[in-house]
Amino acid sequence: MKTFSATPADISHDWHVVDADGVPLGRLASTVAQLIRGKHKPTYTPHMDGGDFVVVVNASKVKLTGRKMEQKTYFKHTGYMGHESHTAVKDLLAKHPDRVIEKAVYGMLPKTSLAKQHLRGKLKVYATAEHPHAAQQPKPFTVNVSKVKA
Repeated sequence: MKTFSATPADISHDWHVVDADGVPLGRLASTVAQLIRGKHKPTYTPHMDGGDFVVVVNASKVKLTGRKMEQKTYFKHTGYMGHESHTAVKDLLAKHPDRVIEKAVYGMLPKTSLAKQHLRGKLKVYATAEHPHAAQQPKPFTVNVSKVKA
């Protein structure tokens, strides 16, 4: 029996809507990363882009567990000495909640050229419940949050 390797003719891309309201950030990011890569499909092939499109809504209502809202920061450096900046997650969540989810999903993807391609084209994040992708008829996808303590 030969090992299956997907070809472009075998690949189909679906659309999913994920509601981030009350879902922990890490659990949401790992689920979205698996959908984007296509690991939930039986035709998964690591070197092919067989993933689905994911629309994340209510990004501003994502849940951060523990004391991450006060302690977590994002680091950025310009390349010049002394020009580093730390942005608190609560500030970024207030101004650009889509970037918090994009950074978390990027952290869950392997650092290959396919990862940047996945993020650029397959992940759509919106702060509110409205999104312009109704024409694609996305299917709702729920993230399992049963293990999370309140």
